[in-house]
Amino acid sequence: MVNSTSTQAVSNRVRIQDSFWDPFMELVRGTVIPYQWDALNDAIADAEPSYAIRNFRIAAGLEEGEFGGFVFQDSDLAKWLEAVGYSLAITADPHLEQLADDLIDVIGKAQHENGYINTYFTIKEPGQAWTNLYEAHELYCAGHMMEAAVAYYEATGKRKLLDIMCKFADYIETVFGHEPGQLRGYDGHQEIELALVKLSMATGEERYVKLAQYFIDERGAVPNFFVEECKQRDGISHWSKKKQPIPTTAQVAYNQAHKPVREQEVAIGHSVRAVYMYTAMADLARLTGDQELLVACRRLWDNTTKKQMYITGGIGSTHHGEAFTFDYELPNDTVYAETCASIGLIFFAQRMLQLEAKSDFADVMERALYNNVIGSMSQDGKHYFYVNPLEVWPKASELNPGRYHVKAERQKWFGCSCCPPNVARLLSSLNRYIYTSSSEKNTVYTHLFIGSKARFELAVGEVEFIQHSKLPWEGYVHIELTEAPQEKWTLALRIPAWSRGRAVLKINGTLTTYDTMNGYALIERQWAVGDIVEWEPALEAQLTSAHPQIRANAGKVAIERGPLVYCLEEVDNKAPLASVSLVTAEKLKAAYEAGLLGGAVSVEAEGLVDEDASWSDDTPYRPLGLQKAAERVKLKAVPYYLWGNRGVGEMTVWIRQGSV
Repeated sequence: MVNSTSTQAVSNRVRIQDSFWDPFMELVRGTVIPYQWDALNDAIADAEPSYAIRNFRIAAGLEEGEFGGFVFQDSDLAKWLEAVGYSLAITADPHLEQLADDLIDVIGKAQHENGYINTYFTIKEPGQAWTNLYEAHELYCAGHMMEAAVAYYEATGKRKLLDIMCKFADYIETVFGHEPGQLRGYDGHQEIELALVKLSMATGEERYVKLAQYFIDERGAVPNFFVEECKQRDGISHWSKKKQPIPTTAQVAYNQAHKPVREQEVAIGHSVRAVYMYTAMADLARLTGDQELLVACRRLWDNTTKKQMYITGGIGSTHHGEAFTFDYELPNDTVYAETCASIGLIFFAQRMLQLEAKSDFADVMERALYNNVIGSMSQDGKHYFYVNPLEVWPKASELNPGRYHVKAERQKWFGCSCCPPNVARLLSSLNRYIYTSSSEKNTVYTHLFIGSKARFELAVGEVEFIQHSKLPWEGYVHIELTEAPQEKWTLALRIPAWSRGRAVLKINGTLTTYDTMNGYALIERQWAVGDIVEWEPALEAQLTSAHPQIRANAGKVAIERGPLVYCLEEVDNKAPLASVSLVTAEKLKAAYEAGLLGGAVSVEAEGLVDEDASWSDDTPYRPLGLQKAAERVKLKAVPYYLWGNRGVGEMTVWIRQGSV
């Protein structure tokens, strides 16, 4: 039963028409999806092979060969298919649809009679299904294919992949549970939990929600499934093929399985697994009204975003296990901040907004979207960051083994390429994240200021409007009502955190006051067709400091402007960037540059650069006071999402504070 206080996501009734986001949408449709199709077919020169489609063809009996890639390779193809579904829902493309249909035929041929699908266990280890859930990602891959099936069905009305995955889900239901002969287990990498909710919404089959709830409820139960499963394998690891020590209950915190989910207090372990699980928890809290689950979601949200999140919306601070570490431990130069983790954080934020419209959730969603996520992809759509650093020294990335994971330039593809298709599926479905609506409250909530035409069904009737937005470059939003019922309803506009509470509202040209609740401006009235709403949140370049416990940023500041975080690049400033400081007493100057990578606002600041001419190469240290005064320089900062598109060089988000 859906919790009556929740709001609903809006998707197929929202079409994006936005000067900032339209180029990204077209880039995904016209370049990214075709490029990734080539990558999945191993047709990108000098890029790591994917093997994903070849594996399915082998599993389907259409060609011979050995399994290639990682045990979770199927998921890359699934995420690509999901992106295709969302893209087709926006723009018809018969050629792309035919590619997808042909691929779905191959997937169907690779399915076992009982419904099982997994190319690794079909080709490389037949008969070993469900014997290593701790490491083998079987349910993770199944979940991603379920999400693809739902997206493709919603876009095209074609049920083939949906029916394939329903058959798989029905089989999974017979394998897992509390009945005699069933496994009391769950996957090492969460994903199927949120996918089963989507499958249930698409089919109306409540059993899938109950199965998702089983996986969430069982996680962390005593005795610990992962510990017992490893004992049954005598500790033999999929990765090393050798006997490993049996993990302790504390060690399976990496998989968020150290205690029941309702008892978990901090974000811990592999960051992507964590936020995928939190997303499913929020889904289930909304659908079942489970207050304990909701309280856990709030607690885990607060710890993740208030103590373990980068200013760019990145999460997961260490490359050792792609994981969280502990509160406020956020290094800039050895950071991980995997793209998939920020995407998962956006999923979590969206589900929390469906539970309760609070601007905190939308602020974080916006931060991760405009910085970490779109910054992970190059402007040509063919190169990607897996790791999203806040400080880069290219020589260190090349020669320091502790920084090999921090790339100074985006890569064509990866052996583990979970992130690129994840970006494609998120951007293709961006229309689902802009609004939620509550029929009971007769309220439409605007979370993101992205130009779009949107339609909603409220208890009082149909509402339709067109949003025009000048963000992220200007703080101006224009909403025109094109359909309105005869009774009152409420339009709720987010008051962005970056506006510092300063936002001007005009209705039909008249300055209007507004009530606020949970970070939203609430305008309740009997609207009429043709009414114009103008929303002007204060948008200006400003300096941001970090919590004193974030040691990496002590004595430093960052530049933000609206939803965008800014950075210094070597191409615009004197290297080494570590020798530069920003004069905080001087005013920042923002200006639009049409020639900056398609057009963007840059920020100029007064700065200082440490003098180095008096140093000799054989003197690494000397008494303080011998150096000359720092040189005054102009610093130029550009949006973080654009860095690395003008050649290889240093980059930093956090800048030393200086004074003249």
